[in-house]
This record gives sequence, structure tokens and C-alpha cells, in this order.
Amino acid sequence: MDLGPVCTGGRACGSPATGRRSCGPVELPPQVISTRDAEEWQLVGDSELPAGTVPAVTLNDGHTIPQLGFGVFQIAPRDTAAATLEALEIGYRHIDTAEMYGNEKEVGQGVARSGCGRSEVFVTSKLNNGFHRPDDARRAFARTLDDLAFDYVDLFLIHWPLPTLYGGDYVSTWNTLIEFQRDGRARSIGVSNFQPHHLDRLREETEVVPAVNQVEVHPFLIQETVRSYGATHQIATEAWSPIAQGLVLGDPTVAALAAKVGRTPAQVVLRWHLQRGDIVFPKSVAPSRMRENFEIFDFALDGDDMARITSLNRDQRIGPDPDTFDYVPA
Repeated sequence: MDLGPVCTGGRACGSPATGRRSCGPVELPPQVISTRDAEEWQLVGDSELPAGTVPAVTLNDGHTIPQLGFGVFQIAPRDTAAATLEALEIGYRHIDTAEMYGNEKEVGQGVARSGCGRSEVFVTSKLNNGFHRPDDARRAFARTLDDLAFDYVDLFLIHWPLPTLYGGDYVSTWNTLIEFQRDGRARSIGVSNFQPHHLDRLREETEVVPAVNQVEVHPFLIQETVRSYGATHQIATEAWSPIAQGLVLGDPTVAALAAKVGRTPAQVVLRWHLQRGDIVFPKSVAPSRMRENFEIFDFALDGDDMARITSLNRDQRIGPDPDTFDYVPA
């Protein structure tokens, strides 16, 4: 894993007096070394990242993405602009939204109010399940840009493969996203909830491999097959529901490790994700929880800690099965 520019505390974007955080090309200390193979990423030695830094992962198209982001799933539109602004003030520089969340416009408003330059904030959105046909996808993507009030998004995803709908054709949908990338309106493109056999079709039938696959990952569903496939084909794994909607926080192993390192269970689980190489974007509207989720770069889990959390796997999904999910908004 390439650790590129990192977000760090300091002045505000465009507002030196506020004490908000800025995003800049700050180098990591030389004693912090990162390695990644097909199985995991880890800090080597006992060094710790400085507080407030967020590593940037280099994608297969050369663009970089902050490894920690802020998700707005299930945040009401009326609350989204304020939550986005709060996240940016804390130091997040990666916001994850979707057409089906109904709050893209408010994400754009929050970014605009922050004073951050457009290039300082990485924004992801995803295609509505109702708009997989190419012309529908083109119109939907244009609305996304209009709602965000952006000229481009940093990452645009097919939200679900929907193999039982549209005659099983998600390849033409992917080819449409390739158009968006080639015309510059999507810097990177990827998929969400795709299994290896779905990804095989994209690799075999198109010219572009997804930069990202956003899937459900947490200690009860570690997704080693999907993650290993991604590592082999240079597809970064993003983890949605990284704490299993809170279910993992009461696990005795997680609680014991939290006590051992003097952190909260949520911080321990998020740190486990980072050291595995997952890109994560926890969601909260509580400023205290948002800060807690951000403060995970000044400690590390050792190899035994990591293995104990990984051993909690039950192959237990919180969300639906990508091979059968067929929800289309009314």
C-alpha cells in the first residue's frame, strides 16, 4: 500500500482563524513503514502514526483516496450539510454518499460551507439501482453532479450488481461509468457489493478493472475471498458497516483488547480495518463520536491482537446477499 499525502491538523481550508484542519502533503515519519501483500497491511515495528494523520491509498488508476472517511448513509438530508461540515472541521477529507441516500445536495452544501477547496475533499457517490441502463445512468450521473454542485466526483460506483435484474447485464452499466471516467467527470470508478464472479465478467468483457470494491466487512464477516481477489487484481477494498452496526462492540474479545490498549471498542475495530488495508468511512451525527472515530492513528494493534479480532469471523452478513438483492427505489 502506498501511503501518499496525509490529512493533518492545522489551519482551516481557506480560514486560518478557525483552527479547523487542512489537508496537505505532509510526510510520515521515516520510522513508520508500510507493507502490503495479498493478505494484509500492517505497521512494521512499534512506531505509531502522529495524531491526526490519515494515510492516502493509491488506487490502480494512480489517484489517491484517504483511508478513513465519513459516511452519510441514513443521515437525514436536513442533517447532512451540518454533519458533513462537522466532519471536515474535525479533519476528515473523504465523504461517502450515494444517489439512493437522498443527501448528495446536502453533502455538496457542507463541502461548500467548509471553505475547503474542491481538490482537498475526496467525494464518492454511487449509482441508483433504478438507473442501470446506460441512458438512465448518464442522466442520473448528471443529476449527481448538479446536486453536489461539482464538476467531477472523485469516485463513482455501481451501488449493487443486481444480477437478477436488467437481464443480468451490469457490464453495459460499467461501460457507461468508463465513459464518465474518460470524459473527466469521474476521476476514479468502481463497484460496490460485487463478488469475485461479478468482477470476473468486468475484467473479461471490458477494458477497465474497478479501482474500488465497496463491500460489507467487519469482524463477523471478514470477506477474505473478496479481499484476496481485490489484492490480486489491484482493486482496493472499502468496508461498509465496519462495526456491523454496533454488533461487534459488545464482543468480549473486542472489549478486552480495547481495555488492553486503552481505547474504545469502536476505535479498536476501526484500527483493525486500517491495518488490514481496508478503506473505512464510519457514520455518526454525534460530534464526539465523529472525533472518536478519527482518533485512531496514534496507536497500533500487534499481530496477536489482529489475529484475535480476525478469528471472530462468522461469515455473518448484516446486509443483503449481493447475488439475490434486487431492490429498486419506487
